[in-house]
Amino acid sequence: MRSLPTHRLFRLARVVLAAAGVAGWTPAGARAQDPPPRSGLDLPVREVVLDNGMRFVLLPRPGAPTVAFVVEYAVGGVDELPGRTGIAHLLEHLLFKGTTSIGTTDVEAERSWFARMDAVHDTVLAERGAPRPDSSRIAGLESRIAALEDSARALVVPNEFDRILSRNGARGLNATTASEATTYFVELPANRAELWFALESDRMRAPVFREFYAERDVVMEERRMRIDTNPAGLLYEAHLASAFTIHPYGQPVAGTMADLQVLTRAQVEEYYRRFYGPRNATVAIVGDLDPDRFAGWAREYFGDLPPGDQPPPVLTREPEQRGRREVEVVFDAQPALRMGWPVPSLFHDDAPALAVLATLLTAGRTSRLHRRLVQDDRIATSVTASLGPGDRYPRLFTVDATPRSPHAPASLEAAVLEELAALAETPPSEAELARIRVQIESGRVRRLRSNLGLALQLAASASALGDWRETFRLTERLTEVTPADVQRVARRWFDPTTLTVATLVPTAHGGRP
Repeated sequence: MRSLPTHRLFRLARVVLAAAGVAGWTPAGARAQDPPPRSGLDLPVREVVLDNGMRFVLLPRPGAPTVAFVVEYAVGGVDELPGRTGIAHLLEHLLFKGTTSIGTTDVEAERSWFARMDAVHDTVLAERGAPRPDSSRIAGLESRIAALEDSARALVVPNEFDRILSRNGARGLNATTASEATTYFVELPANRAELWFALESDRMRAPVFREFYAERDVVMEERRMRIDTNPAGLLYEAHLASAFTIHPYGQPVAGTMADLQVLTRAQVEEYYRRFYGPRNATVAIVGDLDPDRFAGWAREYFGDLPPGDQPPPVLTREPEQRGRREVEVVFDAQPALRMGWPVPSLFHDDAPALAVLATLLTAGRTSRLHRRLVQDDRIATSVTASLGPGDRYPRLFTVDATPRSPHAPASLEAAVLEELAALAETPPSEAELARIRVQIESGRVRRLRSNLGLALQLAASASALGDWRETFRLTERLTEVTPADVQRVARRWFDPTTLTVATLVPTAHGGRP
């Protein structure tokens, strides 16, 4: 990693110091928000694409003097290789640790500590790979790494990146990692917008992965809490692994524990340098902004960054499923059911009808499965339908249900299959689809009223679909789905031989201590 050139350090310091006097988020005198436009397609969006491939989607909106910023990198769990899972999620954490000029009192001294602890970690990896690993030696070496990291921490200014933004009125600072994207977002007062350009370009240019092993431990603890000791997480992970035997959709975005334990700083840094550059980044900015000024800042702060690489396309295709698959997860918890059928990607002509089918089945109290399983038969406490885990490749249509005691998951499965068979036999009524169209329109209006929600949508659409308008067009396609379309996809995609079922079995019934 290289330090910022001197002129960039001065510019970053100028912006940070100029912003230091903001007391907080108090947009007094904010103007009333105008009603949203009828269609997202008529939004006054301006696009700026830098020479290095970085894309900015700028949308000025009247209203409160605030601005929402979203950066989406088109890289996620699906792009990771076996043995290296969890890198994108770990990077999500590490990129809040600061840069060569933020979060440190002496970056070169820090790096000398990094070299020492990384050398000890290499010894840990060698011991783990031995025919008979010595667990006590590994524990001692890991304690040595922790001690070295404590010494390096004396040079760290904790959470400085976050504190600079917070002192200047930031709200909602956060990030998320998914199968196909990693997204960072924040909202700022409009008069502190240039601060975002200064900080984010510095983070893209010169991150320092300080406190690497401690943060890796945090990520592993997250995995323990959300998956390894969480029945819903275990069931979700087991189901995906059974449904996707070779496609990386079957890999956990959180990473496997075995992979996380052996990830090195060098591997994570190399992954960042390759795939987190401007070529793979889309920025959506929505709020009280001047497009000309923001376009100028985009070129000034990000224009000279090297483009980086795009992840290679995922060419692996899941082989045709030729029989029902079942997997049980034995855990001391209430039983649960997860059913999934392979369906095409978001780009397929049947995708809108499948999305409407999911809504028809479980969205709201009047939906078919909720009304039958939860309200009428009272055999379930909840039921949801979804499509995932991503959009880019063939995915799953999934139904999750929790049985109400004393009913078993098998009774819920039978009811779900009956409802799907009924839709294959008889299309839904026009009145049912009319209610769904109202729900779609309500969701569209809500997104248009929120700067951050709209920025998230614009970034995802431009990044994943190549055009900020595409998600609005998809919404229009949803409203055009007919009862016959729903019947057609119910007949086409829900073959019992392609069904994968995961069941959470309480410990007492599973026969294990």
